[in-house]
Order: sequence, then C-alpha cells, then structure tokens
Amino acid sequence: MITILAGGTGSVKFVRGLISQTRDVNVVCNVGDNYWLYGLYVCPDIDTIIYGLADILDYEKGWGIRKDTFGFLRQMEIFGEETWFRIGDRDAATHLIRTNMLKNGKNLADITKWMCEKFAVEAKVMPVTDNTIETRINTNKGEMHLQEYWVKYKGKDKVEGIQYIGADKARPNPEAVNAIHDSELIIIAPGNPLTSIGPMLQIKGIRKELSKNRKRVVAVSPLIGNKAFSGPAAEYMAAAGIEVSPYGIAQMYSDVCGSIVIDSKDRLITKKIQNLDMKVYDTNIKMTNKLTEDALASFVLKNVRV
Repeated sequence: MITILAGGTGSVKFVRGLISQTRDVNVVCNVGDNYWLYGLYVCPDIDTIIYGLADILDYEKGWGIRKDTFGFLRQMEIFGEETWFRIGDRDAATHLIRTNMLKNGKNLADITKWMCEKFAVEAKVMPVTDNTIETRINTNKGEMHLQEYWVKYKGKDKVEGIQYIGADKARPNPEAVNAIHDSELIIIAPGNPLTSIGPMLQIKGIRKELSKNRKRVVAVSPLIGNKAFSGPAAEYMAAAGIEVSPYGIAQMYSDVCGSIVIDSKDRLITKKIQNLDMKVYDTNIKMTNKLTEDALASFVLKNVRV
C-alpha cells in the first residue's frame, strides 16, 4: 500500500502517474485552502484530486471540470456578486451537495469517500482532517485567505508571512494516520511546500506519525534549482526565510522524511542533502504530459529503497 500527501496541481499530476502503476493508493489531501463562497463549501485540493482520477479535470486550467459551463457564475454577476473564483456549473453541484451533507451532519471524510464512489474513483481519497484549517497570507496590504491572495489578487502583493489558522487544534483524520502507519511507502507530492503540504505538517498527529515512520517517507521536490514548476512556492519560501532550492525543501521535511527525489540538474547538491541524513535520488522530475507523469511515479516506486 502507498500513501501520498497531496495538494495542488503538481500533486494531481503525480497522483495520476502513481495510479497508472499501482491501484492500492491512499491520497491524503490538504484542506488549508478550503473556502466558503456563496454559502458553498469549496475544497479545491480534494476536488482536483477526485476530478483528476475520474479523468474529468480541466488540465489546461489545472482545476475544475473539463468543458464545464459558467451559467451559474454569469447569473451571480448579474446579481452583483464578485465572480473572481471561477466555479463552473458542474463544479458548483459538487460544492452544493457537499455543503448540504455537512449541514446534515456528515463529516468531510465520509463525504469525500461518498464522492469517490460517485465519480468511480478507486483510490482512497481522504481529507487530512475533518476540522477547519485556514491558510492565510500576510502581505504588505494586510492579511487574507490564500484563495484571495492567489486567485482574487493574482499573487501581486508582497508576501510577509503565512499562518495556518486552526492547525494547532486540528485532530488528524484517523484513516490518514492509519494509512501512514500501514503503508510500505509514504510520498510527499511535489506540491507547494508551504500552502499545499505545509498545513498538513502543522497537524501534530500527522507530523508525529510521519516522524515515527521517517525512513519510509520520500518527498518529490517541487523545484528545479530555484524555480517552481508553477505557482508562488519560491516566493512563499523566500518570505518564510527558507532557501529556495531542493536543499531548502529537504531542510523543511528533514524531520519527517528519510528520502527525497530531485531533478538530475540538481545532483551537485546531493551530498549537501545527504548531510541531513536523507537519501537522495535524481531523475527528470518535470511532468509535462502523461508519459512524464507515469515515468516519474515509476521511478519513485522502482528506485526508492526504504
């Protein structure tokens, strides 16, 4: 059994590659960027994983459902509502049914499991916690939710810090803890280390379980050199005082992670990372299509020794 901690567009690519190699997969999803909008509870990372595994994800955008329509959003605009968060019509149905189920007493883990069944997703997709965690960005123009910073304001403001509201009190999903404990390999996906993976590592029970099983945990770097594949990972790391490099990633994960996969272009820093008591593997980590997604997942499964 393989368990992967996932969040964001880099994660779904790797998860899709992983599923092409093995079916016995648990996907533990970030909830820090969940957002209430129009009275609907939106779970971007959970939905992106489910849509990706159901083969309906809009890969050009990196989110939402392929060929979705936007009549709902146009009507909201007529009503005078802000429409910066681009919810499609089919996507809105997901958020609506989730919200109704929450109001009827279901927890997020049970709802996610039910949605996997409805979308015919075989992998076990689960939220890292049923509690609320909110990733908030401190900027030169004030504090705001991650979605507002990145989507509404397009990441234009200077990042001065990141907070994970509620993470210190969040109880880990027991199924996520069990999945980490029981897996032969635990993978930290190449998601943004501070906003996709970071909120999960701030949950004490998750970090503790990963630390206990450190030798079986491998991270895939989301950086080549000082460049992220997409999104503001480099900017967030710099704002947090973390070296923007695969070595900086390794430092962030060193207490929970025994191995890391970096790009072959970065192999010169292998010894530096090894000094953190981490095994280092290198290959082409850039995922540009399904072939490279499958190749990276295959490399990890075949070469990482725990």
